[in-house]
Amino acid sequence: MKEFKIEEAVGSATLPGASAPESKGAGANQPPPFEGRNLYLTDRALRSAAEREGAAWARQRLEAWGAVTGSAETYSLAARANRFSPELKTHDRFGNLIDEVVFDPAWHLLMASAMREGEHCSPWAEPRAGAQVARAVAYLMHAEVENGTQCPLTMTYAALPVLRRHQQALPWLAQLWVPRMLARDYDPRALPLADKTSALIGMGMTERQGGSDVRANTTRAIRSSDGEYRLTGHKWFFSAPMCDAHLVLAQAPGGLSCFLLPRILPDGTRNAVRINRLKDKLGNRSNASSEVEFDAASAWLLGDEGRGVPVIIEMVQHTRLDCIIGSSGLMRGAAAQAIHHAAHRSAFGKRLVEAPLMQNVLADLTVETEAAIALTLRLARTFEADASEAERAFARVATPALKYWLCKRAPSVVAEAMEVLGGNGYVEESALPRLYREAPLNSIWEGAGNVMCLDVLRATRREPAAVEALLAELALARGGNARLDSHVAALTAALADTGSDESGARRLAGGIAVALAGALMVQHAAPAVADAYCASRLDRFGGGALGTLPPGAGCAEIIAQAST
Repeated sequence: MKEFKIEEAVGSATLPGASAPESKGAGANQPPPFEGRNLYLTDRALRSAAEREGAAWARQRLEAWGAVTGSAETYSLAARANRFSPELKTHDRFGNLIDEVVFDPAWHLLMASAMREGEHCSPWAEPRAGAQVARAVAYLMHAEVENGTQCPLTMTYAALPVLRRHQQALPWLAQLWVPRMLARDYDPRALPLADKTSALIGMGMTERQGGSDVRANTTRAIRSSDGEYRLTGHKWFFSAPMCDAHLVLAQAPGGLSCFLLPRILPDGTRNAVRINRLKDKLGNRSNASSEVEFDAASAWLLGDEGRGVPVIIEMVQHTRLDCIIGSSGLMRGAAAQAIHHAAHRSAFGKRLVEAPLMQNVLADLTVETEAAIALTLRLARTFEADASEAERAFARVATPALKYWLCKRAPSVVAEAMEVLGGNGYVEESALPRLYREAPLNSIWEGAGNVMCLDVLRATRREPAAVEALLAELALARGGNARLDSHVAALTAALADTGSDESGARRLAGGIAVALAGALMVQHAAPAVADAYCASRLDRFGGGALGTLPPGAGCAEIIAQAST
């Protein structure tokens, strides 16, 4: 396979600062630049999990994408796209309302690269066994470097099965929208869909008075004589407003319903969507998130009136998967930079990586990230088109449990990695501050921690098949580690007695997540990694803080495996 280069996606555009400066660290006790590596070939845990979960056939493609994402150029584009945030341009020079969001050229280069790879569509465009896992691996490597561009990619990926489900009732979805969502040519132009080569989809669910409680939405949808609906109201978070359409929820006469709301109407006029402002966010600075008002905006109903939540929940399930993949990528990206720094930096007469306490920290970061990767790709397998009913039942409890747990772990992992670099990790040039600002987002987006844990509780109470599938998965590791067996026994008892008290939902969700990670580690990881995970995460020695692995954990061996 020919290695894809970013400039091939959109021509030979040259950006200021688009190449890494030559390192002057030699002899100055400074590590060489981290970028300029293949993120797939330098990640043993990722390669092993990809092959184990069914994506061995994608090796060449993933190696090529690993070279692109790990290049100095991609890291430089990521830094620039986040330094020069998008700006809202409300009017043109003639005073006409246009509500355009202007992005730095680096954003467009990154988007073109990711769409060429197919992060927004590959499992749907090329369905085969392991397609979801291969796509998850590619998305994870992207997440190690830049996260804002992943928002419209995720929403398009997640919207595709929803629109396909309704294309028989609405044939123009199959004729116009789905083919362009499957296309890999990045086309950011504000044109009617018929005049574009590709399309991206966003989402608008929440409103200021309800947030996660979407049934409290007040936006109204009235059916017009032409069969379309006119939406009037607002959205507090309207993600990626430059997408070609958004899936939104609104109150129709029959109840809360789901609609496809285009940005540009078929006649070329702009839909009545007014961007009030762009959100000034902690992180995710390269991406535009907005507040909008609908003034009788045109939209098309998906499904039946009153069935908005069931229609959009399929999209939400896939976006939650991407939150998990993204958090795992953030953890891996931060941990890899910490290990790289410690391997080249000396203090007090020895390299940092040789200091016993630093070894403990680095090994613990490695254990955490390897477990995250194993959990993530195992979950991705349950999303495959050929997944069994048992796999799908397993996903219904595992998805919210892992979204809660891994998205919570990401900020602490990135913070610890930043501390390894010391002051160097606190400055923007290291990219770790950007990763740190990104880290809390996935825990908040698409259902915060409490929402996820309540979903876990509902699944364990109402779906015996989900509990059965979960316990069957854990049974695969039975006898491999005494601590794991003890933890699974306690978890099994807890699952049989969830009661009516919601206050323990976080303990249950966390218990499920670490049990699944322990089971995967025992079955597939090196013994040192598996033993370290079970000894530190299941017994909770040291309160689960990083850098508290027990004596004899084999820190040097674990670190050595992290970059081979």
